[in-house]
Amino acid sequence: MPFLPYARLLRLPNVFTAFADIALGACVVSTLSFNKADESSFGLITALLLAASGCLYLGGMVWNDYFDLEEDSRDRPFRPLPSGKISLSTAFVIGTVLLLLGVAFTGAAGFDSSGWRPNSLILGGVLALAVLLYDARIKRTRLGPIAMGFCRFLNVLLGLTWADSAIAPLPWATRLHLAGTIGLYIVGVTWFARTEEKRSKPESLRSAAIVMLVALCLALAVPTRVPAGTSSPLFPYLLVAFGFAIGIPVVRAIRQPTPANVQAGVKRCILGLVALDALLATVFIGTGGLLILLLLPPALLLGKWVYST
Repeated sequence: MPFLPYARLLRLPNVFTAFADIALGACVVSTLSFNKADESSFGLITALLLAASGCLYLGGMVWNDYFDLEEDSRDRPFRPLPSGKISLSTAFVIGTVLLLLGVAFTGAAGFDSSGWRPNSLILGGVLALAVLLYDARIKRTRLGPIAMGFCRFLNVLLGLTWADSAIAPLPWATRLHLAGTIGLYIVGVTWFARTEEKRSKPESLRSAAIVMLVALCLALAVPTRVPAGTSSPLFPYLLVAFGFAIGIPVVRAIRQPTPANVQAGVKRCILGLVALDALLATVFIGTGGLLILLLLPPALLLGKWVYST
């Protein structure tokens, strides 16, 4: 069974961005106080949430191509489904199994020393439903970018669900700030990518870039959610550097909105989500949060053979 068509169907490099959301949650939750029994299960719960997020993301990618078969047959015939390298029935099975596994893992992640909490399962179920609705219908409407951002919003909240087991739970205002920052960033990225297969309108690209900029401004305010001295002193400078790193290809695409330039900008912004999660993690655990950047090398390596958009 050739690996490459399946890796392309799954958009395998992008799954590391889903892992980064959960890693951000693990960094945030690790700063809270837990009972000894809960501390010992931290690694297991994190692994279950990583598996859940990965399955839900990969399943969403499969369903994306499943519902886009007619459009891809016309505009992107090289993709696994229209080219016949993977059958539609096989994609149906893979997509279904991945979503079911993702929801099952969220249910398993709900166990702690006090019993079982349904929070992660509820979020997992809502996320799976949101993914299906986006792929089947909403992505083709003006609400598409918002719906995709909402999926990311839920994924970040999923990574923070274990905070409910803490002696001093994470305030919901902080959770919503983090999830809203990532979600809004993805709204901008998705908007930027809406017409990537053809020449895009510069005004639309500019509007999407403004949304991403607003998300970075929200990120800049995250340190107000933690005690003074907690966050890395490098955070604001690294955030500005991040803005330039994604901004250069974005500006290039706005000036020359060809498919190649827009797709290059989209790829940089998608994989840049790993860096954004890492920077937000430094607010809660200091410079050690940059370890999330270790998710980038495998994503970049796979990206040499597997497209991200």
